[in-house]
Formats: sequence, structure tokens, C-alpha cells
Amino acid sequence: MRYVVIAFLVFIVLSLGSALYYLIRDKGKSERTVKALTVRVVLSVTLFALLMLGHYFGIIPKSGL
Repeated sequence: MRYVVIAFLVFIVLSLGSALYYLIRDKGKSERTVKALTVRVVLSVTLFALLMLGHYFGIIPKSGL
């Protein structure tokens, strides 16, 4: 589960970086920035859902803190 979360975080950061690149390169005149940000939001929501499901099914144990 740890590797899945790390992979999702890497893809989220890459998507955010590509959105910044498209914003600078296209000067806000294309839809590529919006698509990259949409991918980032979908990945973030999916990661949140996976974390909630992992906690619910006991894959992610409760912390003792």
C-alpha cells in the first residue's frame, strides 16, 4: 500500500508540473492546462478514496499516536 500511495503522489506532482509547463508555454490559450489539472484532481480524489478504503478494510492499520 505504501508504494501505491508514493506512486500516486509522484503522478500528482508530475501532473501539476505539466500543468505549470503548459500554462507558461501556451500562455493560458489552450486547454492542456485544464486537462492536466483535471488529471491531478482525479488522481487526488482516487488516492483519498483508496486511503479510506484501505483504512476501512484494515490494510492501513490505526496509528498508536
